[in-house]
Amino acid sequence: MSVKAARAAGTREAILTAAERLFAEHGVFAVSNRQISEAAGQGNNAAVGYHFGTKTDLIRAVVRRHADPIDALRQRMLATTGDSRDARDWVACLVRPGAQHLGRLGSPTWYARFAAQLMTDPVLREVMVDEAFGPSLARNLDGLNRCLPDLPLPVRIERGDMARHLMVHTLAERERALADGTPTVHPDWDAYADGLIDAITGLWLAPCTTTA
Repeated sequence: MSVKAARAAGTREAILTAAERLFAEHGVFAVSNRQISEAAGQGNNAAVGYHFGTKTDLIRAVVRRHADPIDALRQRMLATTGDSRDARDWVACLVRPGAQHLGRLGSPTWYARFAAQLMTDPVLREVMVDEAFGPSLARNLDGLNRCLPDLPLPVRIERGDMARHLMVHTLAERERALADGTPTVHPDWDAYADGLIDAITGLWLAPCTTTA
């Protein structure tokens, strides 16, 4: 890699890190490209646009930065899960890769809070899904669906929404607590994932009393 290319790659990484942190801490719509450029140590306020284009392009790049390693972790888990008929195995493949990834990043991290920002906005959620949803996640969801009880479709959709909210926002809350120095119930991300997997599995397998 040439010196120029290395410098450009370093600038991109600095911008991605700054954007992820500012988006997580202040919200996507409250942060300007100028603020990101300044936080990344770039004297040129047009640096974000030069390296990434629009804010949506920048958001996509942040998601991809994490989606690829999370996907690799999920693929390895799926290889060992095989054709399991245990719903908890498939829930674990959904939850643990993200938690493990956050643990490997060290502290502080911002991605869980950034992801929560995206998932609460209908437009940004589509960006997140476009970048993060791939064959391994599709296989994961198919495996889970094969293990679930025969629930009415509205109940299945509702519980899917509940499970997504539980996973996205509790990861963000733990990340926020760690960043603030607030004590947490579990000592590490792996232990936290165990509890979250139990909760989401229980949600899916809970008795259904609705007539919907």
